[in-house]
Amino acid sequence: MAADVGADVSDYSSPAFALPGAVPAPEGSPDAGVPWHYGDPHGEQRALAAGRAAVDLSHRGVITVSGPDRLTWLHSLTTQHLEQLPVGESTTALILSPHGHVEHEMHLVDDGATTWITVEPGTRAELVTYLDSMRFMLRVEVADVTDDWAVVWEPIREQDPQRVTWLVSADVAGVPVPDSGSDRGGDATKYIDHRPDTFVGREVLVPQAQVLSALGDAPAGTWALEALRVAAAAPRLGHETDHRTLPHEVGWIGPAVHLSKGCYRGQEAVARVHNLGAPPRRLALLHLDGGAEVLPVHGDVVLLGEREIGWIASSARHHELGPIATAVLKRNVDSAADLIVRTSSGDVAAGQEAVVAVTPRRA
Repeated sequence: MAADVGADVSDYSSPAFALPGAVPAPEGSPDAGVPWHYGDPHGEQRALAAGRAAVDLSHRGVITVSGPDRLTWLHSLTTQHLEQLPVGESTTALILSPHGHVEHEMHLVDDGATTWITVEPGTRAELVTYLDSMRFMLRVEVADVTDDWAVVWEPIREQDPQRVTWLVSADVAGVPVPDSGSDRGGDATKYIDHRPDTFVGREVLVPQAQVLSALGDAPAGTWALEALRVAAAAPRLGHETDHRTLPHEVGWIGPAVHLSKGCYRGQEAVARVHNLGAPPRRLALLHLDGGAEVLPVHGDVVLLGEREIGWIASSARHHELGPIATAVLKRNVDSAADLIVRTSSGDVAAGQEAVVAVTPRRA
């Protein structure tokens, strides 16, 4: 099963709630614990898009792996090529089930002595338990350091020379994509050649006591950050994923899955889909009827006529695009078809923009 997002953050409350206008996320939100907005969500979006704001993500989990065997060990457990990860270079890696379904998404950066990992709120305890169970006799130590370290998002894609920094993956930042290998089924471009929009940013690790100062004088909430992420259709564990998600379906082949490495749990399933077929589902961006008063929520049904063909992943009100949502759809749904989203407040018309290819290109 996928990690239970939100399971271990229910009691967390960020010091940023002391800032003027700070508003918490709605009850049940996976981003509970940090400010949703500070009174001007669209203005905060514009500030982020212009590169002059920061977002409190101190509800994310922070895990460290130390010891001389750390990179070869993580290489063996994950989908990413980590054995020769350069000091300061960041990457994304997944842990899969034996059937190739996504269980954990990890943002990693190594400082030469320690590998720092940030994870979705509510997933760190399960991940630490799994990693500890796989140490055997190797020289590695796993620690949950969330109580000491916090994540702050900044709309910049360059390393902070003073702090551990994870950079958003190249495919959503709109910069040249590093080589992620290939197999008989081709390379990562068979699934996605670009995202609908760019999403530029970095996660900076700061001591928990420095969260307020790190936000500076232009804090933005998670509402603003999520709107920019959704517009770029950048996948997020527990949002664009469920317990059946394959990495191919959301465009994680390449950014998080290296095609020229093997011998990790779920690798055979990844290779089989890549080389012999296509994933059963695909990520799409939906442009919702602007007259809709209520946004759909995660899990709302997407219909083609009266046929159920997918579900809503994330939704947002974008400062330029209006109401939008990511959706996971059956692969063979015509990308030009008009769709209906069934919400608790009624049906909402939606046009779609393909993100992952309807028919993946053959090598």
